[in-house]
Amino acid sequence: MILAFITLSFFDVLDILLVAFLLYQVYMLTRGTVAINIFVGLFLFYLIWLFVTALNMELLSNILGKFIGVGVIALLIVFQQEVRKFLLHLGSRYNFSQKFSFEKWLAVDDKSIKDKEVEDIIESCENMSNTKTGALIVITKRTDLFSFAETGQILKARISSSLLESIFFKNSPLHDGALILDNNRILAARCILPVSDNPNIPGSLGLRHRAGIGISQMTDAHVIIVSEETGNISYIMGGKIKVRISSDELRRFLCADYTSFVV
Repeated sequence: MILAFITLSFFDVLDILLVAFLLYQVYMLTRGTVAINIFVGLFLFYLIWLFVTALNMELLSNILGKFIGVGVIALLIVFQQEVRKFLLHLGSRYNFSQKFSFEKWLAVDDKSIKDKEVEDIIESCENMSNTKTGALIVITKRTDLFSFAETGQILKARISSSLLESIFFKNSPLHDGALILDNNRILAARCILPVSDNPNIPGSLGLRHRAGIGISQMTDAHVIIVSEETGNISYIMGGKIKVRISSDELRRFLCADYTSFVV
């Protein structure tokens, strides 16, 4: 019995589970993108190297082994966006500076959107939806978005429905780009966001939606979009989008009631 010679300790089982978890995280990061095809190709390349090594094909094995030797560097270059997203996600989830900050101990949550501002956002989105005024609103969560805010015009203004509508008015110099909300304030307008390269995004969604999906893939920010073509309101979280949402759905989502919102 071969199994009689196999011994598994607690750390062996833990090792297997950790590897399985890491592989699952890699799959979740690359799912729906062209990176998954690259990952499969690299895995097949590794299997071929193992096969020719087992057959003692020394010349081919040495050639392939040279590429395997720099495999870690190649992976970092090929999957730089996915690695950056993973590190951002990891840093945001386990941000000890926020968990042990004075604001946390004093129960001050500056990142949240207050009730009055929630109603202002909903009112402005409804009005812009009726007039088919395009809008892209990014709500900061735990990941700092100041680097993206610096690409636009810093405002640091109070949130109001009239100000939001005036910013996205088609003749406004600030209407083109994203609006970033942070600490219950309008941090910046006319900001440039990374565009998602997900090939599964429907063709009916334009560049505004792709930019919203892109920033939600890279950070934990939540995004509200008003379509200029249809007037539909959409919400994006974690790279997933739900289109044609109602005002009640938008209110529940802004109030962090994610359980009732299925993407």
